[in-house]
Amino acid sequence: MLTARRTVHESVGWTERVGWTERSEVQHRFEPMRRWASACGLGPTYAVALAMSAILVFAAPAAEARTGNYAQRDDVRQFISEMAERHGFARRALIQMFSRVQYQASIVRAMTPPAEAPVKSWQVYRAYFVNRDRIEAGLRFRERHAGALARAEREFGVPADIVVAILGVETLYGRNMGAYRVIDALTTLGFDYPRRGEFFRTELEQFLLNVRESGIDAFTVRGSYAGAIGIPQFMPGSFRHFAVDYDGDGQRDLNQSAVDAIGSVANFLKAHGWEAGFPVAAPAQVSGEAYRKLADAGIKPQYRVADLPAFGVGAAEPLPPEAACALIELETPGQPAEYWIGLQNFYALTRYNRSSFYAIAVIELARALAPATR
Repeated sequence: MLTARRTVHESVGWTERVGWTERSEVQHRFEPMRRWASACGLGPTYAVALAMSAILVFAAPAAEARTGNYAQRDDVRQFISEMAERHGFARRALIQMFSRVQYQASIVRAMTPPAEAPVKSWQVYRAYFVNRDRIEAGLRFRERHAGALARAEREFGVPADIVVAILGVETLYGRNMGAYRVIDALTTLGFDYPRRGEFFRTELEQFLLNVRESGIDAFTVRGSYAGAIGIPQFMPGSFRHFAVDYDGDGQRDLNQSAVDAIGSVANFLKAHGWEAGFPVAAPAQVSGEAYRKLADAGIKPQYRVADLPAFGVGAAEPLPPEAACALIELETPGQPAEYWIGLQNFYALTRYNRSSFYAIAVIELARALAPATR
């Protein structure tokens, strides 16, 4: 049942969960969802479909009884047996818990891929995550938590700007953490979303282990529609392995403690290969056609910076000649593509979210934060 560890929210298909308040509201909620889908590079059909899913969330009950009582299902009973045998959980307690879990139709709708293939746009995506509001909020966050950020930079080697930028892209520094019960989200996706059922059952397993270890009530933990938790939006497996009690209060609290979130993000990046004191990425210029070999080779660094001129690639900023690198192509329909040279630290960022758009947005937001704080 347990497979290899995943990234913070690998392949789940989202970057930010936009927090909803309440219509005249139906119309009010449609537009933010449409903008969010467009910002993530999703086509107009998916944008409308996702927005309509949001409307249905508010037009229908929070949970539908389509699946009945989860505790009575054979597949859930099998999962309960595995948890009891593998981890020593009490079957009766798990049966009682799953009898309270509620199926969330809105989550399945939100996760279902669109019929039309999405058209990605780097410039739209960038404008959503690298903007004045996010920069100003980031500067305030950095000022409030300067001590913890400086300590994390010393101990983990991850620059404060990068940590702040990740939290800004993920949840706008804690504003948009999601309001679903995580137990409902993971159970719904684990047993009623076949495309990714195995992944989400693994995360459900990790979640149950975490709440047992932490001594908390599983039904009190809130998160995104995909089960991501807290200010940094850690999936439960990442929470168990990389979350840290950085404020020293005896708990790893990623919902209420910005300090714990700071330490946890830095710890995650260090564990995934972040190299202290080395560059992350630099803008690039390309010429000719030889650069296509690099652009098509993927995001994992496979070439040396010194090799780039032979492919018609030049770095706009000084980079260590022997550093391993990859050429990152960022496309916008109707416009010339933008290119960056990504080093090992860029690759570490993609372990947090396996998207070049995401990693470059974090880098650009971090750069926007840096000049005004140094």
